[in-house]
Amino acid sequence: MSIRLSREDARRIAVRAQLLDAERPLSLVEVVDQLTLVQIDPTTAIVRSPDLVLWSRLGPAYEPSDLVFALETERSLVEHVTFIRTMDDIGIHLSVADEWLHPSTLSWVAANPRFRQRLLDQLRSDGPVPATALPNDPELPYASTGWNDDKNAGRMLDVLCLRGEVAVAGRQGRTRLWDLAERIYPEDLYRPEPEEARRLRDERRLASLGIARAKPLRSPGEPSPLGDLGLEAVVDGVAGTWRIDPDAYAALEDPFDGRCALLSPFDRLVYDRDRALDLFDFEYVLEMYKPAAQRRWGYFALPILVGDRLVGKLDAKADRKAGLLRVFAVHQDGPWTPEVGNAVEAEIEALAAWLGLAVGR
Repeated sequence: MSIRLSREDARRIAVRAQLLDAERPLSLVEVVDQLTLVQIDPTTAIVRSPDLVLWSRLGPAYEPSDLVFALETERSLVEHVTFIRTMDDIGIHLSVADEWLHPSTLSWVAANPRFRQRLLDQLRSDGPVPATALPNDPELPYASTGWNDDKNAGRMLDVLCLRGEVAVAGRQGRTRLWDLAERIYPEDLYRPEPEEARRLRDERRLASLGIARAKPLRSPGEPSPLGDLGLEAVVDGVAGTWRIDPDAYAALEDPFDGRCALLSPFDRLVYDRDRALDLFDFEYVLEMYKPAAQRRWGYFALPILVGDRLVGKLDAKADRKAGLLRVFAVHQDGPWTPEVGNAVEAEIEALAAWLGLAVGR
């Protein structure tokens, strides 16, 4: 029998699961452990997306150097292809890595055994090094639509990273430094059998979201359906069935205390745009790839959360030369109360202060 939820309760489950209620987490690793992933994106219109995701949870106590330390020195976190994950989780994802690979990519890797071995041999002797320091001469070049043309070493490294043969050791600026995974991952890394790995991965994914469709309509980067995990639910006014994490459902008995948060476009509260529309009535498109004249909200507009509602978008850019967080527009999705406006204004000021900037309009 399905649980019936109001949309308000569904939203509160989602907000709590993503650590965006008033009770802030205490540590960086705690945040990544609960979220299960933080997506990497190079856009720095305001600040790198991973840093924005972590600041929105931890607040002013978070510094980007904390993330670098966790990745490169402490190694409690690890960069795995396009995500940051906890080291404790990485073996789960390595066990089911081939689910991410298109058959044509698997065929290309199989056709280049000597190229693969040359990369591994040079990493063993010279690592950690950037991809540009490695051979780029496969037996069979990688055929792409243009994005990966003449980037054979980088493409092979991504596949080997996904499978756990190589790993990101750190960065020089934005450039990844590669090394053998055995030098990065612990010797006792837990790698369950694929069936168990899928169960653990999907249980953790549901816990991180709180509530999700059994088969999301769109969920880029997370290809597997959740199936019958958790509890079945229906949400008032929303078609179809949902799955709820049992602990997140039990937490509805506790009072909900919300806050304001400025979110990255890659934040998992909003990344599934269909879920955001279903539960929050929140329409969002990342417009950085659109011509300026066609943008409704801005180049890298930040979704604005207040309590259990997504209430608008912030169009802003960090102008570090001028020492300003330039606010071009604050888009309201419907009328705001004075209290909502004040909370948003205070959060914009907090973001600027964390960046070491003043607010400029």
